[in-house]
Amino acid sequence: MSTTNYPSATPQSQPPRKDFKNLIIGILAAGFLGTWGYLLWNNNKQEQVQQQQQTQIAKVTDEKGQLQKNFDDALVRLDSLTGSNNKMQTSLNERQTEIGKLKNQIRGILKKEKLTEAEKKKADDLIKELNDKISNLEQEVARLTTENQQLTADKTQLTQEKEKLTTDLQTTTTAKQDLEKKVDIASTLNASNISVTPIHDKKNGKEKVTTSAKRVDKLVIAFDVNNRIAQTGQTDVYVCITGPDGKPISVPALGSGTFTSRDEGDKVYTAKVPVDIEAGKTKSVQFAWKQNTDFVKGDYKIEIYHNGFKIGEGTRTLKKGGIFG
Repeated sequence: MSTTNYPSATPQSQPPRKDFKNLIIGILAAGFLGTWGYLLWNNNKQEQVQQQQQTQIAKVTDEKGQLQKNFDDALVRLDSLTGSNNKMQTSLNERQTEIGKLKNQIRGILKKEKLTEAEKKKADDLIKELNDKISNLEQEVARLTTENQQLTADKTQLTQEKEKLTTDLQTTTTAKQDLEKKVDIASTLNASNISVTPIHDKKNGKEKVTTSAKRVDKLVIAFDVNNRIAQTGQTDVYVCITGPDGKPISVPALGSGTFTSRDEGDKVYTAKVPVDIEAGKTKSVQFAWKQNTDFVKGDYKIEIYHNGFKIGEGTRTLKKGGIFG
């Protein structure tokens, strides 16, 4: 084989040139797809994290809201208790400091935006403690309510009994008063055998009956009294003498005065005669009326009163009298 430095006339074959365009495009496409995929994966990952955070926030919010609701419910119970019974206010006042501390502690925790697990547990424990105290108050309210109902029932019964006793007392008092009035009226003495005798006292000490007015020194009035139910003892009988001029004879110096009659009101009496009576027995009464002025002619009316009632009357006429009167 010969060699020469001259070029051959026949063209020699050369190896083909490599084309990197498609490779570059492929690499770029792969890189783009990888970047896009990473972005999709990263975005999805962020959404998952965000969703987890939102779920966690919602959970925390729900837990805090539940704590707030439990606290509010406890306060509602407490308010209903303090308003339901006045006596509970005393019991509440005795525990007010302790309950106030619990409420302040709970409010202090619930005011925070975010609560730690320890704070949530603390708030929950405090709310439970508050509810326990409220439950004790509810039991006390129930007890006091039962006692109040019993007291109300007892008061109602006592009021009814008092009203009945008052009515019975009024009825009894009225009946007693009626009976006393009947007994009082029934115990009034009855007068009978009334006599009025004009007497002239002679110088020798003897007495002589006369109808001559100018000779009469006294009027001797006699009558019998009795009553079946009158109690034994002393009672007063009033004798009223009306002169011929129609006026009552009254001499205060001799014991005359006034008394209250049942039918005529205040009435002048001439003499008040004390009488000793015995139940169921007749008593004879006699007294002499001797006045400090002369007797005159005419009719003398004698009325006898006891217990405000007129029980008898009689009349005696005195004459002008003659030479032998």
